[in-house]
Amino acid sequence: MRPESGAGDFRPPGWLAHPHVQSIFPSLPFRRPGVERRCAALLSASEDEILDCGDGVRLLSHHATHERIGREPAQRLVMLLHGWEGSANSLYVLSLGQYLFDRGFDVVRLNLRDHGDSHHLNPGIFHSCRIAEVVGAVQRLQALYPAQSLHLAGFSLGGNFCLRVAARAEAAGIRLARVVAVCPVLDPEHTMARLEAGWVLYRRYFLWKWRRSLRKKQAAWPEIYDLTEALELGTLTEMTAHLVSLFGDYPTVTDYLHGYAVVDGALSSIVHPTRIISAADDPIIPAADLARLAQPKALEVTCTPLGGHCGYYEGGRNGTWIEREVYATLMRA
Repeated sequence: MRPESGAGDFRPPGWLAHPHVQSIFPSLPFRRPGVERRCAALLSASEDEILDCGDGVRLLSHHATHERIGREPAQRLVMLLHGWEGSANSLYVLSLGQYLFDRGFDVVRLNLRDHGDSHHLNPGIFHSCRIAEVVGAVQRLQALYPAQSLHLAGFSLGGNFCLRVAARAEAAGIRLARVVAVCPVLDPEHTMARLEAGWVLYRRYFLWKWRRSLRKKQAAWPEIYDLTEALELGTLTEMTAHLVSLFGDYPTVTDYLHGYAVVDGALSSIVHPTRIISAADDPIIPAADLARLAQPKALEVTCTPLGGHCGYYEGGRNGTWIEREVYATLMRA
């Protein structure tokens, strides 16, 4: 299926139209108090739930149910996945979670391994090819809550994980109602190149967050990890290559990056309704890679002219364009 270039009606005001503003402004720290106040119902209805994902892996989630606050049981359950070095408490996850919770969904906000406050749960270090445990988390949710229709939505690397779960769902016995991936990582080699050669702020931001995460991992498992050398490296490429050589079980960094790419034939096995929403002006994910996706009938691709990386922010208070679009997609008959 060819990308629908120009599809959608996202039209931000002029001061928000620039792709860097779209990519950065919605997640700025000064917005957190307001977002958390708006998400009070979701947060009060949430309880920590550690999911057994098989092979001894445990992932931390935060599960909000309508029953917990005295409402009728929800018929729909959605699992939300954050981006790399984000968490279940990232502002975009909280905001979408509240939007869907207000409209009748139970919401599970899942932390990928070593994200959020979960570095102590598993001895092995996070890398992006750990798809089996996310498939296991979805299987566990289905087993725990079989009466609810199960949906997935994710951003950036979380969107990439959602797409890979969708591609493995039928073989894993998972029944998915719908899947939405917002600005998913498509070809990690190209994303890495964009981060290294693009605006320095993105590179410094991810280096800072990654180093912080590695320090937490080392503190949680000091008998296993001495990450001093990795912490001293100055580029994302160098850090990735170093950690892959130590912990990734891949011959080269290129093999590792290919291991979680979703281009070429990686999505050909998708049978559940799945939608990708990406922006042509995304400064991190090249929109040209959308043309390299497999074209199963169940996959729909939307490419909007504007939106930046996981932005789609209009500055209003009644949900963002992407929240409305995700909800409309999940509610399709």
